[in-house]
Amino acid sequence: MDQYDVIIVGGGPAGSTLARALERQHKRILIIDKQAFPRDKTCAGWVTPAVLASLDIPPADYGQDHILQPISRFRIGMMGQPAVENDHHGVVSYGIRRCEFDAYLLDRTSCDKQLNTPVKTIERTGDQWLINGQWQAPLLVGAGGHFCPVAQKLGEGPGSHETVVAAKEVEFEMTPEQASRCMARGDTPELWFCRDLKGYAWVFRKGNYLNIGLGREDNHKLSDHLQRFVDDMKASGRIPADLPGRFKGHAYLLYAHAERPLADDGVLLVGDAAGLAYTQSGEGIRPAIESALLAARVIGEAEDYSVRSLQRYGAAISERFGVRALNQASGWQVPDWLRMPLASTLMRSHWFTRKVVTENWFLHQQVAPLEEAV
Repeated sequence: MDQYDVIIVGGGPAGSTLARALERQHKRILIIDKQAFPRDKTCAGWVTPAVLASLDIPPADYGQDHILQPISRFRIGMMGQPAVENDHHGVVSYGIRRCEFDAYLLDRTSCDKQLNTPVKTIERTGDQWLINGQWQAPLLVGAGGHFCPVAQKLGEGPGSHETVVAAKEVEFEMTPEQASRCMARGDTPELWFCRDLKGYAWVFRKGNYLNIGLGREDNHKLSDHLQRFVDDMKASGRIPADLPGRFKGHAYLLYAHAERPLADDGVLLVGDAAGLAYTQSGEGIRPAIESALLAARVIGEAEDYSVRSLQRYGAAISERFGVRALNQASGWQVPDWLRMPLASTLMRSHWFTRKVVTENWFLHQQVAPLEEAV
């Protein structure tokens, strides 16, 4: 039986960021993930300069060997009406491919890894967690996304009463003919909000790769909304008429509507396992990275791994992301005043789509990067 200080279930951005931070504290870490890396990860895939700063990744270095699409404009609209295009006069975000980005972050860690290894059993023995009867540690961290087995162990796993965002998307490399005909531009992601404001769709080009998808908080209508959107985009020439493959689905929780506990005796949840995606946009990479950095600080300062010591992590999350508004109705967190027909009018406004939708809801430019504690 192998003994570790911390076992992290999930090798995505949250898990790898936490592992790297804890390695600097000289802790012995094991990362377990059910998939081998690089792996296909369903995600629109963009990161802000704040994320790269928190991860200490120079864009020029990463872009040498990986897709890194500079974004300086956004095209935003409400379905069924013309879009508004805004120029931010500089790079405000970057497009990435998650299969590359996640593998890059994981490769930066030197800790032990058990990849392509599903978690089959989680047992509590005294003050230790025993995983699959083989690996043991006093602290267990769930970083395995919405369906993380550690989150399920805490009682808020798949099938709970939480309101889940469901999304479907496809990402593929366009042929030269498709690329020449595709009207979507790499520096200008397109965001199209559903008319009931319960979700949005996107068209996102990264060089010759194209990502198309739609996410909503009512799964039973997801396929219908997606099909209508794809048909409209094809008819207008925004995307190729001959899309390859099938759309893949994934699920996650919006921060204000998640009810998962963040900590218990000897256990923490980070990233999508904790339900931390931004409520206004559904974007989860930055919350995943920052939750891992906050968790590392708490772990490093904790007297022990009791819930009493670890509850400071929950306080740090609330301070960074706000108090969860569990009494609010489900749906994307838009203000009460942003309702039809006012929403339709505002989505035609350059000021509103730029200052509120893009810079506030999606880019969070008003929030300074969270740096790793040294």
